[in-house]
Amino acid sequence: MPEIDLEKENKEILQAYTGLLRAAKHAKKDAATKKRMKKAFDVALEAHKNDRRKSGEPYIFHPIAVARICAEEIGLGATSIICALLHDTVEDTEISLEDIEEKFGKKEALIIDGLTKISGVVDYNVSLQAENFRKILLTLSEDVRVILIKIADRLHNMRTIGSMRRDKQLKIASETLFLYAPLAHRLGLHSIKSELEDLSLKCQEPEMFEEIQSKLKKTEEVRRRFIRKFFSPVKEVLEERGITFEVKGRPKSIYSIWNKMVKKNVPFEEVYDLFAIRIIIDSEEEVNEKSDCWQVYSVVTDFYQPNIERLRDWISAPKANGYESLHTTVMSPTGKWVEVQIRTRRMDDIAEKGFAAHWKYKEGGAESQFDIWISQVRELLENTDENSLELIDDFKLNLFTDEIYVFTPNGDMKSLPTGASALDFAFAVHTQVGSNCLGAKVNNKLVPLSHELSSGDQVEILTSKKQKPKEDWLNFVKTHKAKNNIKSALKEEKRKVAKQGRIILEKEFKKLKISYENISLKELQSYYRVPSDLELYYKVAINQIDLSQLKEFEVRKGVLRPKRTIQKRVKNYFGQRKATNSKSKKAVLVIGDNMEKLDYKLANCCNPIPGDEVYGFITVTEGIKIHKTACPNTVQLMSNYAYRVIKAQWIEEQEIAFITGLKIIGIDDVGIVNEITQVISNELNVNMRSLSFDSHDGIFEGRVMVFVQDTSHLTNLINNLSKVKGVKKIERTDN
Repeated sequence: MPEIDLEKENKEILQAYTGLLRAAKHAKKDAATKKRMKKAFDVALEAHKNDRRKSGEPYIFHPIAVARICAEEIGLGATSIICALLHDTVEDTEISLEDIEEKFGKKEALIIDGLTKISGVVDYNVSLQAENFRKILLTLSEDVRVILIKIADRLHNMRTIGSMRRDKQLKIASETLFLYAPLAHRLGLHSIKSELEDLSLKCQEPEMFEEIQSKLKKTEEVRRRFIRKFFSPVKEVLEERGITFEVKGRPKSIYSIWNKMVKKNVPFEEVYDLFAIRIIIDSEEEVNEKSDCWQVYSVVTDFYQPNIERLRDWISAPKANGYESLHTTVMSPTGKWVEVQIRTRRMDDIAEKGFAAHWKYKEGGAESQFDIWISQVRELLENTDENSLELIDDFKLNLFTDEIYVFTPNGDMKSLPTGASALDFAFAVHTQVGSNCLGAKVNNKLVPLSHELSSGDQVEILTSKKQKPKEDWLNFVKTHKAKNNIKSALKEEKRKVAKQGRIILEKEFKKLKISYENISLKELQSYYRVPSDLELYYKVAINQIDLSQLKEFEVRKGVLRPKRTIQKRVKNYFGQRKATNSKSKKAVLVIGDNMEKLDYKLANCCNPIPGDEVYGFITVTEGIKIHKTACPNTVQLMSNYAYRVIKAQWIEEQEIAFITGLKIIGIDDVGIVNEITQVISNELNVNMRSLSFDSHDGIFEGRVMVFVQDTSHLTNLINNLSKVKGVKKIERTDN
């Protein structure tokens, strides 16, 4: 181990703290505040003096970096900076909350208590467990600074994730995409949200990240020239009118470009909206902001034809996270659509720094928007009895989605997520209105409950006291409030039916002379594949369970267990070895921390083959399933069920074939199909399971399922197929 130069390290620590002070100019209101910040630094330095990060550097660099992000990139004040410096002390050192309160005050102690409560949930080394998600939301509703500091903490951890083990990196990146990026988005932290997404992509798909980054760099000068030429005539007119402004050409984030490439199945070169032109105006007074923005819009559209369908006015109706801007898409002289964003300096500050920036602009009504959202979070927590995984899914839906604005017959505006139905609107008006909703009138026209609303719709809800929530309502509601109320009503109805089921089950036990009291029903639930006692009783009541099978059970040691003859059918075998047939020997993977050779199945969702980077996932009923790290389900699995994810790695190649798919596109010509099949079958000895070709207007598209040994074998096949005259594009598909 190399010798540590303590003197050099101490100098670097002081330099880092000096950098923090420079970044926190707005927070150093007076000498007393500066003194408190120095005190927090000294306490943290002493507390972490023997701690080091995975990279080997002194641990104190981490809290300093987190505090700097809070000050510089989020715009938080002295209290948050002090708490960021101390955020790991109570959890990791001898310092107590009482010590914090005594040295810094009650508010600081409360914030650090909030950070400590969720540290086990969102710790750098431990991936998020869905069951603890509620703790984060509870903390958010108490003091938003807790979450803002936690987001800063996660951002620095993502920036330094390179020193972590690969499997930890993947879990942390999945969790970041799953929760932290949408939280940053909902709190208006656009830049941080984009960086978290980019860093997660860099971790999960490093080659794709590097490729897009490289192509963006190569096209940077072309974009600059285009922006100068495009904006030149607009600039002259704005200067003549005495409008002070700044122009930025902002490229899309690498993650959003990658997302578009994947969703639309196009290469980088076919993603046209790679950047947006942003015009930031210096408005003298806030009352003039709206008219100033529309004046600039008028000048831009005098020169370039706008696409009216893509006009977005978030100045008149700001987004729920406080975002204000005027977006228009216009046709450039080169025949390409260009997005132009028009906003004032205040709006730009809020767009970049989110709700933290609102504290600088007390007069703008955005804080009330935030209060509305926080009250929705509280309501969500107080009125839910669903499991944490469903809670996350519903909450994330409301974090991610864009909004529409609809009106009551009296003209009151309601904000709903895009895709919301008339029934969502009914529940937004009042829980009882939603529960008794029969139908709706949208713009005076009668529509069904499932009717999807659009911005500007005026909605009147029709109700009846006889109406009750129905199961199929869950198929078309989007908001958590609607889903939660429907589920609660259905569950209440189910409980009533389940009471009858319990009575029936007790009678059956009596017939079999089994004492019902104090018996665990877990094995019975597992046998009938139901998740809870309630579901068991309910299915008994509606005759969906065959109670004749009860004779196969017996009571052993106070637990209702299956008799030996059917033991195998209900055995829970997480991670256990299963007997394998030597004749159908599978490719060997090493699995888990001990790198054992366990039995597994390949996941159908991504069809991994040897050579792919993979991980194992322990299922409830099918043992270990192997997924590619690039599998579309990875983020969901690693975030919600991190405790079931285990390491997996191919260790040797065997002569066994794995199925995978290829999509081939090219120019249709006589004999091309025959030539392709010759390459596959004859030259490389690859077996085909299926083959289909479609031709349209001189272009063919073929889909072939082939058996290959590994990724090298597949790459070799693709290279040979690319040489066939007329073949223009080949890509691997997972199904």
